[in-house]
Amino acid sequence: MNSDPSPTLDAADLRLLALLQDDASLSNQALAEAAHLSAATCHRRVQRLQSLGLIERRVAILNPQRLADITGWGLSALVEISLDVQTAEALDAFEARAVAEGAVQQCWRVSPGPDFVLVVQVADMPAYQELARRLFTEDSQVRNVRAFFAVKRAKFGTALPLPAASGTGHKA
Repeated sequence: MNSDPSPTLDAADLRLLALLQDDASLSNQALAEAAHLSAATCHRRVQRLQSLGLIERRVAILNPQRLADITGWGLSALVEISLDVQTAEALDAFEARAVAEGAVQQCWRVSPGPDFVLVVQVADMPAYQELARRLFTEDSQVRNVRAFFAVKRAKFGTALPLPAASGTGHKA
């Protein structure tokens, strides 16, 4: 990562971030045109944004309902987990186990309330039960589990809100 102690973002950087959040598959040329930059400047700026750690990775986002329609595979759940103790070691140990599970799409430590909220995607209820056995039941530190199974996805987004691109010098 960049060692600049106080990097800033200008309007062009914010335009690039907004465009990439909308469609990371754009070629450098198409991105440059949309951001009103030269291809070389665009490439250099995107590399800088990556070196600052602002662009974590570029991925394809699959439609879980369409995948389920085609494969018959898909059960989404939001799961709240509370541990018996909240020591750093216990929290770190559960977190490490959760993030190692392929079915766990997101793992959030939260407060107050449960210790973790997981977003889980599995094939079906038997697959969820197996995940629950492995991740929750076999862990003596897990005190409480509440699972909420998705019946409809009304909205799903990945874009982070950005400051208005009109100003310059936003801290990165």
